[in-house]
Amino acid sequence: MTYCIAASIDEGLILVSDSRTNAGIDNVSTHGKMHAFDTHADRNIVLLSAGNLATTQAVLEQLHRDKVKEAEINLNNVESLFEAADYLGHVSVEKQKHHKSDKGQSAFNPTASFIIAGQIGDQPPAAYMVYAEGNSITTSANTPFLQIGESKYGKPILDRFLKLNTPIDEAARCCLVSMDSTIRSNASVGSPVEMLIYRKDTHSFEEYYCFDDDDDYMLQLRRSWETKLREAIAALPNLDKTTHKVMRKVL
Repeated sequence: MTYCIAASIDEGLILVSDSRTNAGIDNVSTHGKMHAFDTHADRNIVLLSAGNLATTQAVLEQLHRDKVKEAEINLNNVESLFEAADYLGHVSVEKQKHHKSDKGQSAFNPTASFIIAGQIGDQPPAAYMVYAEGNSITTSANTPFLQIGESKYGKPILDRFLKLNTPIDEAARCCLVSMDSTIRSNASVGSPVEMLIYRKDTHSFEEYYCFDDDDDYMLQLRRSWETKLREAIAALPNLDKTTHKVMRKVL
């Protein structure tokens, strides 16, 4: 399993992914799920992946090959992130069909989903989630983030705190807490955690971070978040038993 987040806010993009691909009792393996492409100087494109590893690797290889061979459609000549997402969807569907056609792999599930994000030219930075079926959606003013993989544990904090006008460094911390909450609740998601902060119009991927499980900053973030949560619960208003009737269920 995996968990990836892409936040698209006024100041830019925050991309976060875990690296766990297997979490068996005696077999834990990792593989990076954040992939930055070497493209023309007028564009910056990153891919986050979740699902079947063979499919995601085949898709990445095809995208790279198309770019090198200057195919009719490739990441260097698409005119928008939407066009890039559409292109990615077609490649993904073709690779899944190829695996499904193998009759000797009846129990094999080749599905994969992706988030493609970045900036092309002077267009605003954007992020698109590409489903296994090849169609895609983007962020909105009310929901300025996308998730793939094990999303339910980390979604509540994003819903409550992440807004379009959230300062980008604060949004980055929010995304890290979302990731840490997921790691805490689901053993199939794990470190190293990768994070890329892309500031609008910089055309730079220099703000890249990789956090191991014992990273000092992640430990500090985790302890601070847990402490503040306990303080918040303790500070919640007490139940007013004088105005609310207590009902006892009689069996």
